[in-house]
Amino acid sequence: MSTRKEEKDNKEKKTEEKLSGRKTKKDKPEEEHKPEVDRSECVLLRGIFKVGKKSHDVLLTSTRLTWVPVLPESPTGEVTTPLPGVLMVRDVLSVKVKRRRAAGQRSGGPVLGVTLFYCKRSGRRLEEDTLHLHNASSEHTHAWYNTLRDVLTGLSGRPRCMKVFINPSSHKKEAVHVYREHVAPLFKMANVRTDITVTERRGHALSVMKELKLEDFDGVVCVGGDGSVAELCHALVLRAQLDTNSPSIPVRPSLPLGIIPAGSTDVVSCSVHGVRDPVTAAIHIILGHVQHVDMCSFWSLRQLLRFGFSAMFGFGGRSLARAEKKRWMPSSRRRKYALVKTLARLRPEDCQLSFRTSHKTDLDQDDEQDGDSEGVESWTTNEGLYLSISVMAIPCLSPHAPRGLAPNTKLTNGSAALIAVGNTSRSEFVKHLKRYSSSTGQLDFSFVETHAVTAVRIRPRGLTGCSEDESEDDSKATPIIQSDTVVSFPWNIDGELVEIPNEVLISICDVFRVHPELISLYGEEVDEAESQGSCGCI
Repeated sequence: MSTRKEEKDNKEKKTEEKLSGRKTKKDKPEEEHKPEVDRSECVLLRGIFKVGKKSHDVLLTSTRLTWVPVLPESPTGEVTTPLPGVLMVRDVLSVKVKRRRAAGQRSGGPVLGVTLFYCKRSGRRLEEDTLHLHNASSEHTHAWYNTLRDVLTGLSGRPRCMKVFINPSSHKKEAVHVYREHVAPLFKMANVRTDITVTERRGHALSVMKELKLEDFDGVVCVGGDGSVAELCHALVLRAQLDTNSPSIPVRPSLPLGIIPAGSTDVVSCSVHGVRDPVTAAIHIILGHVQHVDMCSFWSLRQLLRFGFSAMFGFGGRSLARAEKKRWMPSSRRRKYALVKTLARLRPEDCQLSFRTSHKTDLDQDDEQDGDSEGVESWTTNEGLYLSISVMAIPCLSPHAPRGLAPNTKLTNGSAALIAVGNTSRSEFVKHLKRYSSSTGQLDFSFVETHAVTAVRIRPRGLTGCSEDESEDDSKATPIIQSDTVVSFPWNIDGELVEIPNEVLISICDVFRVHPELISLYGEEVDEAESQGSCGCI
């Protein structure tokens, strides 16, 4: 009987304590509101800030910032545990002291707290966002600001000074505007210093790179299209060869390259960012997201032409040659005109195609191979009619080909994709082109062969290369010219028209061997780019 009475008295006592706001030993709401943190991490700072309109308990470690609302105890004594907000330090772009300033005032003003600028993901895009930590105490605010700044400074790989090349003639001549409006404010906010060169001609960036004091910079930025990117990549590798006195051996450059897309297709930018977005590209540079990427070297008559990522012979080269003759047209109209005109005059090239494979003989095969075959290299030679031959060291993603022109290759697999399109009807070839806008089956055609290669040799056997010099009114039938004249064939090398005589030898960075991961680019490897649908003209 006495036991039941004691239990009743205890219940009444607990109820009175809850209603009066007093805490029992079991009720410790202040511990429930503590931000969660890995016990292995050292807590650098802890304090109270307002986030929005509510006070929060904020905790900083070397890797993350967490904040939890400071909630009063409910009248019923129930304790709620809100989820903490978390911001990883690696995603923070910059930190600033927030002040209240009058209109037109550029400096001074009472302290309001700390503002963190950070990146957030929206699909493949990176966007800038802000987190405001409000506290009117100047001492408290500056302690947090200085600590946050020191943590960010200690992060490895983040650039502090960049050499910027802007091609004002790329695409719609909007590269300068793209840099000023979208990139320069982000660099300024992140305290990234820049030295800018606006290129005046083809080869200008190459000449500047030969004399540049590389030790003054943490990286190079290219604002332009694929042609500008290829020129700077070529220049970086050549400069590395000069600095190491290795004229015959490709050398990885000491500086990474950041690509701000401002061209018409921007396949290199899409391949390392997944989107054609200057803000995404700039944030990758600020955060120091660097990856190593394979490259090709292109040779003709035993002479090195250039280093690059992709080359197209046949349809790709001829359509670009036609587009270059119509530079007075708007870029989109020029590309559609050249595509339709080349399709109307579609004809194959009679070629001898030789390629060297390594242990991976076909891009469609599984990665599992017999261990005895690894490292075995062999040359294969085919002769016949080809509508298009492409060699690509990267997937070459674009909005019109979200899986890429070479969908089964990677940025760093140590081989290039050889895609040879044999002679077929115009309608079947158009089906092949339109398939690139889909997510599967881009190369599933009987007249398309694909190989993973380390070297390719192309020898045109018919002297039809000079047909591009003909007028638009000439007959579709082009006779084979029987003469000893050296004939040039149009090639599309990284979006640039290159007239190459006789034969071309293509290899991954070297005539005989694979040189993987030759160039360092700001970005991250992606499997698919944002899609904008297929080209409307086909």
